[in-house]
Amino acid sequence: MEYQPTADDYTWPAVAAIIGLFILVTAVVTVLIWHRSATTRAKAQLVREREYRELAEGAVAAQDRNDHTLSEINSQLQEMRGRLDSFERILKDVE
Repeated sequence: MEYQPTADDYTWPAVAAIIGLFILVTAVVTVLIWHRSATTRAKAQLVREREYRELAEGAVAAQDRNDHTLSEINSQLQEMRGRLDSFERILKDVE
């Protein structure tokens, strides 16, 4: 015949110890999960910040290229205006 434990076999201190152990394990697991999620959030934020920095650097580089291109276009436009002015003078002299 196999022994079957009854409610009288467990004492209140043993039950309290089991409950305390359960609470301790639950607290440790909760802290570990919270720490893991905080670490994951921090890593994700670092990735977002790096991507934003790369995007901002790309935008600055593109703006610099646009400034250079606009300067070239402006100088070409001034040269064309000078040519047009001299062409108009020639036409006025011919008339």
